[in-house]
Amino acid sequence: MEKSKDTLTAGCPVRNILARVGDKWSLLLMHQLGGGGRAMRFTELQKAVPDISQKVLTTTLRTLEADGFVVRTVYAEVPPHTEYSLTPRTRSFMEACRP
Repeated sequence: MEKSKDTLTAGCPVRNILARVGDKWSLLLMHQLGGGGRAMRFTELQKAVPDISQKVLTTTLRTLEADGFVVRTVYAEVPPHTEYSLTPRTRSFMEACRP
């Protein structure tokens, strides 16, 4: 059976969501951020996902922030630190992803 062209359109909401979070690391990072119900520092995320490189972690977090899935908070302290947390929309999305 041939698939209808209507199910493969670029404007499909499912395709748009999968394009944003369907890579190797995004859902895993969102799961880690949502698991404890609190913001996490960059180094905490590195320890929670030890097989991700620093560069990929940085890139993935920036992409998630740009897409509105993650909030990045920078604290002007000595030494400065950054925390990441999920947006309310992402928390709702993650609830739908749980079994």
